Amino acid sequence: MATTTLRTTPARAALGVLIFATTGMAAAQSQYPSRPLRWIVPFAAGSGTDTVARIIQPQLSAALGEQVVIDNRPGAAGNLGAQVAAAAPADGYTVFMGISSHSISMTLYRKPGFDIARDFLPVSMVATGSFALATHPSLPAKSVKELIAFAKKRPGEINVATAGATIRLAAKMFDTMAGTRMTEVTYKGTPQAIAAIVSGETSVSFPATSAVIPHARSGKLRALAITTPQRSAMAPDIPTIAEAGLPGYDVTTWYGLMVPAGTSKEIVARLHDAAVKALANPAVKERFSTTDLEPRSSSPEEFGTYIRREVLKWAKVIKASGIPIE
Repeated sequence: MATTTLRTTPARAALGVLIFATTGMAAAQSQYPSRPLRWIVPFAAGSGTDTVARIIQPQLSAALGEQVVIDNRPGAAGNLGAQVAAAAPADGYTVFMGISSHSISMTLYRKPGFDIARDFLPVSMVATGSFALATHPSLPAKSVKELIAFAKKRPGEINVATAGATIRLAAKMFDTMAGTRMTEVTYKGTPQAIAAIVSGETSVSFPATSAVIPHARSGKLRALAITTPQRSAMAPDIPTIAEAGLPGYDVTTWYGLMVPAGTSKEIVARLHDAAVKALANPAVKERFSTTDLEPRSSSPEEFGTYIRREVLKWAKVIKASGIPIE
């Protein structure tokens, strides 16, 4: 009986390798995750960003069926952690906590070392928070409109305490939109800025809502408005700046789950589903209720659009305010 020998041509061999590689990749992704994940948090343990991650971490681990280990990488206003995450393998085993200041860094720094829109894929937003426009009680302005009118009559005479890029730019955005000119006094951190305004060393500031409310309730500060488009659940009686006199004003602190660019759509979808499940957990909602933050999920597409919009918004504010690029 004659036998037929099939010859392996280069094209057939290449096709075989491609099929094997594709099949192997699909199998690996279907088993994802099969080992612990590293969650890079770009600020130190105990920071606000770290707190958000640790609220979500247990339920995210449960939803994925693998341990999610937080890796704090503080430095350079959150940019160092972003650089480390951007350089990590795009295999789904390194995830990153992107935050609002990263969208500011795209314009504020000449060489931030990463591009928040190009070097990462969005998975889901996880939380948002607000700041509050606070004044010392001695300032004769009991509303946003009154503050604007008072400041316009005294250009450069009102001191505004700032700490960090977001609070600084919240003040700059207010000045730009209101047509006022307050004098910036920079402090090391929010506690120092709060202490300055409580003591009367400065007259105005934009700290986190949670830092303002206790002092407002005791009468040491006056909370005029909230910086986000929606009122804060922590202080629903306080209007937003947009509704109180500056339509379109929006300073929102946000936190979101991201992965290095190049990560497969299947892995992004798996992580997204796990994040949504974790955020819907009653224990997570209860933990967030003790903060000024609100758990908030989104689709990857919605989150990506939001990030790009934030980058453009802050670029305009930075350029309009004349803040030096670092």
